[in-house]
Order: sequence, then C-alpha cells, then structure tokens
Amino acid sequence: MNTQEPKRIINTSENVDAKTVVSFGDEWTRFDQSSLTENELLHVFSVYFRIFPWDSLPDGAEGFDMGCGSGRWARLVAPRVRKLNCIDASAEALAVARRALAKHDNIRFIHAPANAVPLTRASQDFGYSLGVLHHIPDTEGALRACVDLLKSGAPLLVYLYYRFDNRPRWFQRIWEASEILRAVISRLPSRLKPLVTDVIAVLMYLPLARFALLGERLGFEMKAMPLYYYRDKSVYTMRTDSRDRFGTPLEQRFTRSEIEAMMKRAGLANIVFLEDEPYWCAVGRKS
Repeated sequence: MNTQEPKRIINTSENVDAKTVVSFGDEWTRFDQSSLTENELLHVFSVYFRIFPWDSLPDGAEGFDMGCGSGRWARLVAPRVRKLNCIDASAEALAVARRALAKHDNIRFIHAPANAVPLTRASQDFGYSLGVLHHIPDTEGALRACVDLLKSGAPLLVYLYYRFDNRPRWFQRIWEASEILRAVISRLPSRLKPLVTDVIAVLMYLPLARFALLGERLGFEMKAMPLYYYRDKSVYTMRTDSRDRFGTPLEQRFTRSEIEAMMKRAGLANIVFLEDEPYWCAVGRKS
C-alpha cells in the first residue's frame, strides 16, 4: 500500500502551533532514528506498549499512529496489524517516516493535524499517540478527535508529559529552572538549536544518567534522581530527547488526575496507567 498523501497547507485554526510543527519537522529530519540500535528501539517500545491490549485486537485490525514523527513506533506496530495509518501535521516528518517505513506495504501516510484527519469516524480498531498531544494547543480537543476515530471498545494508548505530581518539591524546582532554558533555546535559529541541545545532552543528560546507572549497579536506590530514565539509554537517544525537551516551542504538562479526567471526558473508559516511567502513559477504551 504505502500510499502518499498530497501535501497540505496546515491552517493555524486546525488546533496546531505552526512553530512547533516546523520544529518537529526539523527534529525528525536531523534525528531520523536510523542510528538507534534495534535492541534499544525494542526495549523502549516494550516499555511504552507494556499496557497495550494486543491480544484484544480483532483479526485484520486497522489503526492509527497520531503524530507518527520518524515512524519509529510504526515500524514495530505495522507487522502486527493489517493496516496502519501514520498521521502527522509536519510534511517534513512524514517524509522521514515514508523513507523509514518504505518496506511496509500496509501503511497509509496522512498529512493532517489531529482534528482534521480524513478517516471515517468510528472506523479504527486501535490508536496510539505517544509524546504528541501535549504539543498541541488544545490537548483535550486533540484527544477527543483521536477517540472519535475509534470503534466502540477500541483501545487508545497515549503518553502525555507529567507535571511532576509524583515528585518532591525540589525536583519540581529543577524543572522550573530548566523551563527558563527551554524558553530561550526553543527560539534559537534551527541551525543553532541542535548544537545547544547536543551540549546539554553531553554535559547534563549523560553524566547524570550514567551516575544513576552506576549507583543502581552498586545497590543504591536511584529512581528519584533526575534523568534516571536515561541511565541505560544511548547518547543518541539523549540527544534526540534533549532536542525535543529544550527545542520545542509549545509544551504542556498534566497531572495523572488531569489526564484521567481528560480521557474520561473524551469518551474513554477502563483507563489503566503505567505505574513507572515514562510518566504518564495510559490506555483506555472508547465507551
């Protein structure tokens, strides 16, 4: 299949932040995930999809990847289903995904924002959107648009940035300080931005992550340490996520209770949260 959608001009009224769309197009062009090892990709995929109900999908399932970016998740989902719709508001990101997923003939690429996807309502057997909806101005509106595409009872897996609701105050203060950096870095020219975020990855992410790994191997409890999640991740992943964290113009964060409330208002039930990092990852079924 591997069909190509015509390039669209995204209207700012379609619940997108134009600068953020451009930023992600640049990010995925630079970090197309081709340097990510198969083992690391499989490991990270297994974490995000740990709570996804694969066994409940019908034979010949069709679903969507909302905000597919480089196509890294689609690469592992596509072989498990009959058809996968990869959707992104960035034409540049979608071009990266097309190249990465060229060997898969059951993928349709759709250039559209979340609330203007040309798919029939209640037509999808599953959906997922990882690390995307918090970069959309009206996150709840985008979530409702995702649910609207699902059949009754179909699962939706989401990952939304957390507001450190399960962290001590000192941890939240560190994040507040980092927000000052993000406010400056996200406005830098596209050529300069990745250089600065690479420096942060090497001087901040790498030493803290490896220190957490060392402490863990020595038998200490290190989960409360900032950047603990990256203890066993590659420098490439750190560079990618540093660019994402500090280079993206629009970023919103939510508490677990806020996410659950949004999911319920969007029409999801039987909501289950992943009780470990990354926070917060949750799955619900369309009621």
